[in-house]
Amino acid sequence: MKKLAITIFFDAFVLMLLGLIIVMSASSTYSVIRFDSVFHLFNSHLFKVGIAFFLMILFSMIPYEIYKNYCKPAIIGITLVLIITLFIAPNIKGAGRWINLGFVSFQPADIARLLLLIHLAFMLDDKQNKLDDLHHAFIPMFIWVIVISSLIILQPNISTGLLLVLISLTVLYVGGARLKHILSSLLLFFTAGGIAAMIYPHSRGRILAFINSLQNGSDINLQVKQAIYGLGSGGLFGVGVGNSMQSNLFLPEAYGDFIFAILGEELGFIGVVFVLLSYLILFIVGVLIAKKAKDRFGQLLAFGITISIITYAFVNVAVTTGMLPTTGLPLPFISYGGTSLVFLCVGIGILINIALSNQKNNDVEDEDGFSETLAEANV
Repeated sequence: MKKLAITIFFDAFVLMLLGLIIVMSASSTYSVIRFDSVFHLFNSHLFKVGIAFFLMILFSMIPYEIYKNYCKPAIIGITLVLIITLFIAPNIKGAGRWINLGFVSFQPADIARLLLLIHLAFMLDDKQNKLDDLHHAFIPMFIWVIVISSLIILQPNISTGLLLVLISLTVLYVGGARLKHILSSLLLFFTAGGIAAMIYPHSRGRILAFINSLQNGSDINLQVKQAIYGLGSGGLFGVGVGNSMQSNLFLPEAYGDFIFAILGEELGFIGVVFVLLSYLILFIVGVLIAKKAKDRFGQLLAFGITISIITYAFVNVAVTTGMLPTTGLPLPFISYGGTSLVFLCVGIGILINIALSNQKNNDVEDEDGFSETLAEANV
């Protein structure tokens, strides 16, 4: 397990390091025009990476079992924060997702995702003998999924809310919930989410544009069109770091949700494969940590964190390549950002602690076994 912990640490570290390089390249032109400094956005991202890295180390040293004691007040607290967000968050591009405290701003949805996964892992562990009971086990757990996801959708942040439902139900299924309960809940919520998506103009426009592109082969939107141009022009080895044409404002906000296109343009097919393999390694290692965890809570928490990261990566790549409607979800560890990056690293820190805790447990068992052998020999 120690090797798994080291592997996932360096995997996340390499992705963040690569993110720094691509963010620098993708944001330089915009930084000069908007802030009169080529390093403005890079410096901001570097500072956030530093905080995220520190928190990853910190949470890797905190025993993950302690979260059982605080997950309920934490989930209630973030629910209240999400409610407050609906009333005080400034409207940016048609959505109110950020809380600005003056000295720092953050996106509560990213915090809520991790806290919900922790709470679900605790409830699945606590109710493991009652999971067949719809009213006393599944519904109480699914209510939290509905509450958190609905508050995120109302911001509006449709894609994040629906994706959180999908991730949560996957964790519930792995945790032992009945398949018919999972499928019926999935159908119910995605029907409601689809209706909500068609109510809000920005999400409705994205969905209809995607459907039209499938029917007549037209472009989904300008961002996807320019992203595909960037990926296509990268070739096998790319045009080189700093030589992207799409980052010269052809691809709007290229350092954010569509940074995968800049990565593909500058590093080529080889770079894209490297990044995808890095996510695959993270997924495999995360699942192995979950499988070998010493308790059910650790198993479910490790799996939830892992499946959350890999799902976000898949959706971001699918959006950039035109396989899904535009969502606005960042590429984990690579896109410019703050709250998302910080709590991704918190999740990685928790994963590392689960792996190291299991290693300590195995070491204790080995020592006990060795002592017993010595005792038998003396006898």
